[in-house]
Amino acid sequence: MVVQPKLIIHGGAGSSLQGKGGLKAVRKSLYQVIDEVYALLLTGASAKEAVVRGCQLLEDDPRFNAGTGSVLQSDGQIRMSASLMDGTLKRFSGVINVSRVKNPIDLAVFLQNASDHVLSDYGAAELARELQLPLYNPLTDQRLQEWLEDRKDNFKRSMANVVSESAGTGTIGVVALDQNGQLAAGTSTGGKGFERIGRVSDSATPAGNYATDQAGVSCTGIGEDILDECLAAKIVTRVTDGQTLKAAFDKSFAEAHDRQRDFGAIGIDATGAIAWGKTCDVILAAFHDGQNRGDSLEAPQGTQVFSGIS
Repeated sequence: MVVQPKLIIHGGAGSSLQGKGGLKAVRKSLYQVIDEVYALLLTGASAKEAVVRGCQLLEDDPRFNAGTGSVLQSDGQIRMSASLMDGTLKRFSGVINVSRVKNPIDLAVFLQNASDHVLSDYGAAELARELQLPLYNPLTDQRLQEWLEDRKDNFKRSMANVVSESAGTGTIGVVALDQNGQLAAGTSTGGKGFERIGRVSDSATPAGNYATDQAGVSCTGIGEDILDECLAAKIVTRVTDGQTLKAAFDKSFAEAHDRQRDFGAIGIDATGAIAWGKTCDVILAAFHDGQNRGDSLEAPQGTQVFSGIS
């Protein structure tokens, strides 16, 4: 049976759209990705292929904190992390704190079929050399000015027009359901910005990115909060154990709200239901449900679920 493809993406979470060019600009960026990737799904592309392409497009957009436009760490260097999970194979792969590559998600793709599925800093750099990926500098003028501004304040966090007024909320993610009913999820980040060298985000762990044949979830927000909740794996496990996607999101975000967590998540289940949730003010999410595009940019706090197959 041919399934109606479904797609949802995010470009981070936080407290406002300040510094991203405003509502219209963010919506335009997200919808451009939705249009290209959903068209790819309609041609018969796999969920994994769609997720990878979506992550590449979002990494290439300097508006978002992943790939080009990643934030700088405390020593003025950019170190990025990304992961990919094939829900059908139940296979996770990723890289942690890799530098000087254009698309960190590409390394995660290669590691899907390698004997070692997750590599950090030196190992990820060696893999990039092995794959002969060209050296690339993802730094933008805006990110440099943000870092210099924080140096003036002795690293007191002003974040100079980043989407969030608090640290650690810049991420991109994609979850897709393809025509064969297969699910995949991908997540990529430039980190929280100004962090201690060696800090590991949630984005290249199952806490921030997880999928099975029942559901896929990508998270964004304060990475430490996401790790503490093991959010993506928790939501997917609840769906696998029989909860609806809505119930799994509602319960997980109610728990997070009680514990004063600061994050958001997007997801799709095997029925084609699409969901997003947030404890923060804004999650930069957009989706295609097979009929229409939509987004979360002006939505209230909480969770929302859209149509499924059943």
